[in-house]
Amino acid sequence: MARRILVTNALPYANGPLHLGHMLGYIQADIWARAQRMQGNEVWYVAGEDAHGTPIMLAAEKVGKSPEDYIAGIRAGHEADFTDFHFSYDQYHTTHSPENQDLATTIYTRLRDAGYIARRDIQQLYDPERDMFLPDRYIKGVCPNCGTPDQYGDNCENCGATYAPTDLVNPYSVMSGATPILRDSEHYFFELSKFETLLRDWFAGRLTDGKPVANSGVSAKLAEWLDGGLRDWDISRDAPYFGFPIPDAPGKFFYVWLDAPVGYLASFKALCERTGLRFDDFLGTDSTAEMHHFVGKDIINFHGLFWPAMLHGANMRTPTALHVNGYLTVNGAKMSKSRGTFIQARTYLDAGLDPEALRYYFATMLGPQPVDVDLDLKSFEERVNSHLVGKWANIASRTAGFLHTHFAGRLADRFDDEATALWNDLLAQYDGIEAVYEADEFAEVSRRFVAMADAVNGYIAAKAPWVIAKDEARRDELQQVCTFAINAFRLLSGLLKPILPITVAAAEVFLAAPIASFADARRELFGHTVAAFTPLFGRLDPKKIDAMVDASKESLTPAEQARANAAVAKPPKKAKEAPKPMTDAATDTAAATISIDDFAKLDLRVGKVTACEFVEGSDKLLRFELDAGPLGTRQIFSGIRAAYGEPGSLVGRNVVFIANLAPRKMRFGLSEGMILSAGDGGADLFLLDADQGAAPGATVR
Repeated sequence: MARRILVTNALPYANGPLHLGHMLGYIQADIWARAQRMQGNEVWYVAGEDAHGTPIMLAAEKVGKSPEDYIAGIRAGHEADFTDFHFSYDQYHTTHSPENQDLATTIYTRLRDAGYIARRDIQQLYDPERDMFLPDRYIKGVCPNCGTPDQYGDNCENCGATYAPTDLVNPYSVMSGATPILRDSEHYFFELSKFETLLRDWFAGRLTDGKPVANSGVSAKLAEWLDGGLRDWDISRDAPYFGFPIPDAPGKFFYVWLDAPVGYLASFKALCERTGLRFDDFLGTDSTAEMHHFVGKDIINFHGLFWPAMLHGANMRTPTALHVNGYLTVNGAKMSKSRGTFIQARTYLDAGLDPEALRYYFATMLGPQPVDVDLDLKSFEERVNSHLVGKWANIASRTAGFLHTHFAGRLADRFDDEATALWNDLLAQYDGIEAVYEADEFAEVSRRFVAMADAVNGYIAAKAPWVIAKDEARRDELQQVCTFAINAFRLLSGLLKPILPITVAAAEVFLAAPIASFADARRELFGHTVAAFTPLFGRLDPKKIDAMVDASKESLTPAEQARANAAVAKPPKKAKEAPKPMTDAATDTAAATISIDDFAKLDLRVGKVTACEFVEGSDKLLRFELDAGPLGTRQIFSGIRAAYGEPGSLVGRNVVFIANLAPRKMRFGLSEGMILSAGDGGADLFLLDADQGAAPGATVR
């Protein structure tokens, strides 16, 4: 029985162009939606612009436009990018719409009438120079949890802690640099703490027929927040503000994060009005449909806590599942304008690069875990050229010509015994591909594709149809070899169709046979005539990749460079200076002195990395196993995940670790030491190395 599924991806914020980091999660959603359609399910895929908030109001003011005109231009650019990257939206909308205002007001009113909205005075940070209350992201300061400077007013990018802007140490206004002052203001709160039971039931799958609502690591993180105690959520902002007014509160507006997820429903409501679908069939409390959200790991608190509670409190159904992706790094590091790796989607396209090459590359690394994905530009070139040109398109290009030269494009009526056996092997690997897509295991799809394509190319190489074609007495054999190759090419095309929709559509024209479902691709084409083959996928040109990087370097404008230089050159206005390190008067070199006895307390050793892997449930940690020679094997958890997105590449490295640090019991296991690295933290960390001649367990002196 066909399932009815509503699919959404996170709404891009309407304050600038899309970059490749945005596209990572959006592509994951589109692939999943397409795979569901190929299984015969009824799928409605919607998204739109997140178009409200102070940042958009200020950005519009800066360029001399009204917020409405400003977001209209941004939306046009976003829609063009999505179209050119082959997204299959049924509706693309905006949160600045009548549908969203109506739904946001309805949800708020239902929550208010049910007793879930509270009003109370709060002290809020106010910029005395700009004469306005400051949104969370327009306040920076020192993280109250880990002490990292220059963190935003809602969460720390270093340790992941969430907090109120008033919790920051030495806060300053991003707008003017001034030290904010506290002022009283009445705010409206959604009483999230009243939904603890509901959320625990939702996490446990008791509201979704026992199906998990998220990957186990995501669920563990949500449970961690839940166990820490739920705080009521401030859902109002003071004028001036670009958004929807709260109906019973003059001068107050809905916080953008209230109406942003409601934007999913608004987009779907616009679709319903256009097509005749019934909104309540998908959003009513008795709905038998499914609702799947694809989001980045930075916003799981909103989608995993506030959103299901809001929906339930407003007498609507809760989501079926959250599919969560990690961040994108480029060449092993955070995207950087100065290095040309902060790449906009349009810059990629303007360089003449095929959008489906990026779709495929991302798919080769995407799974259900919200781990970071690295766009290694050299690997990108090599993987796409090898897999899509050298393995897949090569199957058809090596054999289709013989069919047209000798058989007018007609396939044989059967396989011989050898081809039949290999066909059955391919079907066994293809079997269950629907469930693999369902589970977001796109990397496994790619692994199966490569294994199958290698087997087919091995068969073609062994049969050598270019040799058989020279012998007129072997025409039947030639036709059967080519027939098997074309059928295998079609099977692989069906496997890849959700990832490469436009390229596979061209393959379907060549095959003169549609692949509407995964089942279609399993059915052999016998006695069928194919069209002439034309190249489907060109090799990636490294010069185009270089041009893309060069063009991206231009995105760091002189104004941006000046601001970056100013931020380095001087501290924020009125912010307290950090304590100065102790100074050696003789050399004027900053260094806190210790005695040789203090240093001797540290037992520094060389360890060889024998295993390194991601830690499920943690965004920061990697789990190392070290060969420590006479000290045996040591397990160490190290918070360097942001700096090393490919943990397997660290296996075999020599590292330096503190061997006599007291073991620390963590919820992931026992950490037996500390690995040393250099840098400022986050992605700026580099492991200390030791020459390969240093034996495991050797003392560092």
